[in-house]
Amino acid sequence: MDQDIHVQAGAAALGSGHSAVGGSGHAAQDREAIVRLVGASALMLFLELALIRWLGANVVHLSYFSNFVLLGSFLGIGAGFLISRKSWSIWPVSLPVLTILVFGVLKFPVTIERTGSDMIYFTSLAVSGPPAWLALPLLFILAAIILAGPAELVGRCFAKLRPLTAYRYDLIGSLLGIVTFTILSFLNAPSVVWGVVAAACYLGLAAPKRRLVTAAWIVALLYALTLETMTPGVSWSPYYKVTAREVPNMGPGFLQIDANGVPHQLMAPARWKIEQGERIYETPYLRLPGNAMQDVLIIGAGSGSDVAIALSEGTRRVDAVDIDPRILQIGAERNIDRPYANPVVTRHTNDGRAFLESTNRKYDLVLFALPDSLTLVSGASQIRLESFLFTEEAMASVRRHLKPDGAFAMYNYYREPWLIDRLAGTAAKAFGHAPCVDTFAGAQAVISIAVAPAGQKCNGAWRPSTARAVPPATDDAPFLYFRGDVFPPFYAITLAAILLTSLLTVRVLGGPLAQMRPYADLFFMGAAFLLLETKNVATFALLFGTTWLVNAMVFAGVLLIVLAAVETTRKFRTPPLPLVFAGIALSLALAWAIRPEWLLPLPVVPRLIAATVLAFLPIFLANVAFAKRFQGTGDAQAAFAINLLGTIVGGCLEYAALLTGYNNLLILTGLLYLVAFILVPKARPRVMTPT
Repeated sequence: MDQDIHVQAGAAALGSGHSAVGGSGHAAQDREAIVRLVGASALMLFLELALIRWLGANVVHLSYFSNFVLLGSFLGIGAGFLISRKSWSIWPVSLPVLTILVFGVLKFPVTIERTGSDMIYFTSLAVSGPPAWLALPLLFILAAIILAGPAELVGRCFAKLRPLTAYRYDLIGSLLGIVTFTILSFLNAPSVVWGVVAAACYLGLAAPKRRLVTAAWIVALLYALTLETMTPGVSWSPYYKVTAREVPNMGPGFLQIDANGVPHQLMAPARWKIEQGERIYETPYLRLPGNAMQDVLIIGAGSGSDVAIALSEGTRRVDAVDIDPRILQIGAERNIDRPYANPVVTRHTNDGRAFLESTNRKYDLVLFALPDSLTLVSGASQIRLESFLFTEEAMASVRRHLKPDGAFAMYNYYREPWLIDRLAGTAAKAFGHAPCVDTFAGAQAVISIAVAPAGQKCNGAWRPSTARAVPPATDDAPFLYFRGDVFPPFYAITLAAILLTSLLTVRVLGGPLAQMRPYADLFFMGAAFLLLETKNVATFALLFGTTWLVNAMVFAGVLLIVLAAVETTRKFRTPPLPLVFAGIALSLALAWAIRPEWLLPLPVVPRLIAATVLAFLPIFLANVAFAKRFQGTGDAQAAFAINLLGTIVGGCLEYAALLTGYNNLLILTGLLYLVAFILVPKARPRVMTPT
């Protein structure tokens, strides 16, 4: 969704240059405006991605609410476009606010504790700083202010260029921003490198008379990020800020690994883990005494302790899978048992579900070794990195990958009894009989189950401990940690506050809302597009994994498809809006009818082709309709304001997936586009002829 926000912001300004420039203008001025537009667009998208990652890493628990920072960025982008129509500027404030935010977060660490039985978060036990209801709105507002600066520059450049020309280079700048951040993620670059990239953009875009002041703020920003980067044990993966530190008074081989400020793994010698550590590590082998242990798959292998234990049990071959390359690297370099140096062990940096769907190997034992993530898939409000690993369909896939005498086990500190019962029930449904369930220290549990009931040795029969059984999570609704009784009140209150803030912003900067009534259709188009993009993020996460690379490719794909739609509108005579909307309806119906899980058995290439067509065809048609409609707007300011509010509403509506599942979001998307079509003014200003 990150890039879609920028796409909508650019599209909303499509009509802004109609009256500003007549004819082709001066070529030199156009070139200057294009260079500035590309730079500002790249900075805008880069800042958005960097803020989501950096704040999620340093404000404990915020990584579970990254969508709120995203919506704040969206509001800032919209506000910046509206400010670009005014005589005053917010651009000079952007860098100082960013610098103050970085200093504040690093100087006064904030840990937001969120507890409750209906929605489970794997979070820190130590609590400091303000409660979530205060911290989240503050971060939302600060993100909006920071992003409003470069968005204002983009808006001012739109006024100097032909609309579709400006939009084209806006998208090119967005692509440059996402490619740059993707490369830095691939290189595991620390935060100071992100700061250098942002600083270069700020300095290059600053007015000559303000460059000295800008340089001073840059020095302060890079000083803070350098201190963070030079902190002993701190490194960055594509998902987390990883901190590794030796445990005092425990002897060699003990390493505490934190992810985004939360204790994540204790790397310790395998013998200590079994003899003196938590009992969850030995229990699967006690409950599955007859297992051959020839071929073992460990998902959530991490720093290698679980692999070392499996090797101590006589395993002949191990596939060790973990989504985080940095944590795997720490295990390879510093685990005292050297499990990853063993020739029978093969490391795989991949999403666990994606690995299952890509391999044909059969295993004696499949082990889910504490695969709990501490962050969300970017652009999806409730999908965590491991969400598709614990669904009903995933458990059936595990069953298919076991040998006739094979077995499966998983363990973790599950926090709530109902979650243990849910996972045990999911395993029982997939295997056809009850598993062994061992609990320790409250909600710490091990669930073990063999293909054949005779292959497991339970310490008593498992019976659900909760009165109402929560049904298994599914690929369409992979919300393992959501109990499902009611919509979380915290979400409802926070989303209502976001909508109110957005409404006030549009009213103050965009003028009376009554002036925007002719563009009510754009309100619903904005909301629909956000829902469509969210659904596609979920689909590709299921089909190809929740890895950062898949996510980046989806967002880049969205930008490329939108660019293709713009070029099509520029160069060709496109069908009238009724036909375009009919195409949107048909493509949405096709995507709803062909469920993503049906594509999983296909080989990678046919699966990619089918998923791309189903996901991007409605995006292409929606952006053709969007561009055509904006070409006919008479008041770009009012049109943009109503579209902005609609897009924020769409970002809030995506939380409805908690109750409807992701596939049914397409029905809601279709209804929104239907309302948009009904509200398209019958008598509109003449549409520009494509050039």
